[in-house]
Amino acid sequence: MTLDEILRDIHALEEDLLAYERKYGVLSETFYESYVSGEEPAEDAWVLDWGDWAGAYEIWLRRHQQYRALVASLRGGSPLARLIERAARREPIPVAA
Repeated sequence: MTLDEILRDIHALEEDLLAYERKYGVLSETFYESYVSGEEPAEDAWVLDWGDWAGAYEIWLRRHQQYRALVASLRGGSPLARLIERAARREPIPVAA
């Protein structure tokens, strides 16, 4: 996975999360806190949405963590401008396994 792929995943997931937030009227962070504490949807028709919403939020959290870790490791004392230059040129910036 590359920095660009992580960033694309984050953006796609944010679109999904925004759709759920608009549908249910709360931010994903608020929803997720309730979901992990065991709250169940008020309507049976929401069960699949809630599972998908929680899964998308968990992946979004992981991608943000991967992004932060990768940027920190790539900077390693270098100016951020160098990383931005590489990313803007679409150089593949791999994530360490």
